[in-house]
Amino acid sequence: MRALVTGAAGFAGGHLIDYLLAETDLEIIGTIYRRQPPQPFESKRVRLEQLDLREEAAVAEVLARWQPEFIIHLAAQSFVPISWEHPWATFEQNVRTQINIFRGVLSANFHAKILVVSSGEVYGVIEPEDLPLDEDTPLRPYSPYGVSKVTQDLLGWQYHRSHDLDTVRVRPFNHIGPGQNEMFVTSSFAKQIALIEAGRREGPLFHGNLEAARDFTDVRDIVRAYWAILNQGECGEVYNVGSGRCLSIAEVLNMFIDLAEAPISTAVDPALERPTTIPRIVCDPGRLVAATGWQPAIPIDQTLADILDDWRARI
Repeated sequence: MRALVTGAAGFAGGHLIDYLLAETDLEIIGTIYRRQPPQPFESKRVRLEQLDLREEAAVAEVLARWQPEFIIHLAAQSFVPISWEHPWATFEQNVRTQINIFRGVLSANFHAKILVVSSGEVYGVIEPEDLPLDEDTPLRPYSPYGVSKVTQDLLGWQYHRSHDLDTVRVRPFNHIGPGQNEMFVTSSFAKQIALIEAGRREGPLFHGNLEAARDFTDVRDIVRAYWAILNQGECGEVYNVGSGRCLSIAEVLNMFIDLAEAPISTAVDPALERPTTIPRIVCDPGRLVAATGWQPAIPIDQTLADILDDWRARI
């Protein structure tokens, strides 16, 4: 059997492929936007396709040639602040690519179970009484990114109902882990600490608003949930993916400082101080747990230690 993973060179994509290699005997087709030598996966079971997912004909050709039984669509513009500056590019990368996948499956007329990756950002403007967020919470997206993810989410449902595609939707909350881009907060903290430890820069460690609290889950637990949902979830249904607990950014920073092997001072960088309109986010993963038995297995202190060790190795 065969699985196609879009965004194979990305953060979640790489971890998902590692998980599938370890836990299944699937042949894996990974799409990448640009050729990135050397081959990032040390397995002959992984074949990479250089593909611009915005090009409908090219997507259709790849899908018709491989006809995978599973499709996990992870390729996306995933950094919320960028969506304010480039809303159309965000829509094109997130929505157009998904439509091309759906149309490619339909035109080649083969059966595949498709994981549609939405986001916890679809809930947007959250009131305290909404917490914890379950799948029936109203969708009130606050950013262009959030709107693009609502669109992906609803298109997944629409193509299931109107075209009988076997789509399953997930709404993942903040996922973190080794290999994440430094644009994201935990990776930014870890990189700065690793540079200070190595003597390659002086302190302080710069940060933005520390008051926001978010539902953080290790990416390795997230991709395990994706595979469980794809196999055990109900087609047409949607599932929150998160830990069900939240930590403030201040708590995360203090945990990193405790892991540091050099004294770390901190300072606010005004450029990083984005206003926080939603102080606290925590999801209710009950539907996912009921369907699959999934539970997060990696504790947050282990995740943060692994992120820091990853940056130490890179630096």
